Amino acid sequence: MRAFITGATGWIGSAVVDELLSAGHQVVGLARSEEAERVLTAKGAAALLGDLDDLGALRRGAARADAVIHLANKHDWGDQAGSNRTERAAVEALGDALAGTDRPFMVAAALSGLVEGRPATEADASPAFGPDSNRGGGENLALDYVAKGVRTVIMRFAPSVHGRHDWGFVNFLTAAARERGVSGYIGDGSTAWSAVHRADTARLVRLGMERAPAGTRLHAVAEEAVTTKEMAEAIGRSLALPVVSVAAENAGAHFGFVGGFFASTMTATSDATRRLLSWEPSGPTLIEDIDAGAYTAA
Repeated sequence: MRAFITGATGWIGSAVVDELLSAGHQVVGLARSEEAERVLTAKGAAALLGDLDDLGALRRGAARADAVIHLANKHDWGDQAGSNRTERAAVEALGDALAGTDRPFMVAAALSGLVEGRPATEADASPAFGPDSNRGGGENLALDYVAKGVRTVIMRFAPSVHGRHDWGFVNFLTAAARERGVSGYIGDGSTAWSAVHRADTARLVRLGMERAPAGTRLHAVAEEAVTTKEMAEAIGRSLALPVVSVAAENAGAHFGFVGGFFASTMTATSDATRRLLSWEPSGPTLIEDIDAGAYTAA
């Protein structure tokens, strides 16, 4: 298949590109710069210059593809409303280009904010509807295209998609530990995140593109719950720093913007995903990655 990928040079996207190419698929990645174009072509992929605001480029890329994998997101913390609008417009442009084709439309989504008091399952619908909701309600908008002849598949990624050179949440927690001289967790450290290794995530994206039915929600989750205290203890070991509890009211000052996420439990199961696609995660656990120096080695 010829797959058009947004976010193709990002943390998850670059692994997906490698996974698809190794499986014999062709890849065209959306490239925001000439440097991104060089990275893609060096791997054997093609590149289409543009970004999420270039709706014409999105439509062209989707129209020429056998499958679309939408991984990019603006993540402008200073203009969340603008990011939400951009995401919704991008999903709409890609979906419109695929309407009536029955081609796969893989759309990245988050696991946070789905349910309270229990791990989220694939059966839990996103509560975000409309342009002013989280990520512009892109998950539900993408699913609307099933009725328009598109094989939409939602990919919900664990809060920690980990591995060497990860620049996500755990990287920020490690940076805070370096800066403060202690590895902290909030309160009693019982809040927890789901986690998955980057390579397992890329494999799931490929399997979903190849085989998942229209309207499917996939959960890229290998570990249902890793407590924040366990994370802090592993970071402390990797940096040879003491581990301390941080009061909730001091979390923002201690951890920075990531403090709000660290204080929240974001967990999910992946039982349905595993059964549907025979996906069995095999990569290191989050704690194993931290202990092995994934966030501290040069």
